[in-house]
Amino acid sequence: MTHTTDTQLVRALGAANPSTRLQAALAVGTRADPGLAGALVARCATEPDFFVRDMLTWALTRLPADVTVPRLVAELASGSAQARSQALHTLSKIGDRTAWPSIARALLHDPDDEVARSAWRAAVVLAPAGEHGGLAADLAGQLGRGDRTVQLSLSRALVALGDVAGPALQPGLVSPDPAVRAHARATQRLLHDPDAGFDLAVDEAKRIVALGPERAGSTAC
Repeated sequence: MTHTTDTQLVRALGAANPSTRLQAALAVGTRADPGLAGALVARCATEPDFFVRDMLTWALTRLPADVTVPRLVAELASGSAQARSQALHTLSKIGDRTAWPSIARALLHDPDDEVARSAWRAAVVLAPAGEHGGLAADLAGQLGRGDRTVQLSLSRALVALGDVAGPALQPGLVSPDPAVRAHARATQRLLHDPDAGFDLAVDEAKRIVALGPERAGSTAC
């Protein structure tokens, strides 16, 4: 690839038209030139279009991990929430576990919901088995956080960790906060029955929390 072509592609990644940016990301990914890793990572931090961001991530997964992972890890300290979120998302897609030590607890508890959700997904993919118990406990400490989308992401992350999630849910099941108890119960149901719908699990959990287990059982159809 010539320097002129490199320059044209980098310029196209920042074009006003999202279709042009999408085609540029596709071209970079198809060529898989490690020399453009920096431009891809930089664009991830500012790209407003979801589909273009997805293509940028795909393009980065096409490059050698030893080129992309250090750049993405550096983005985790960015002051930009999108930069942190997109770097975490891309790291989860690459799946290189050398990035695990960089998934700091602060990211798992990031005040920005999108960053936290991306951190939960990345942590589940990257954490070695020996870290799953501690990770589950850390995630379960955030039960009740956010809206339905955030809570569903947290439940899915806990369910993906498997058996270690059960003990981690216990404090939430007896929490004085009804929202935490309901989320813990809904997650527990999903853990035992992954095919159960999240909304149904939440509704049932809220009913149990409101009525108490004995009354809820007596009113069940």
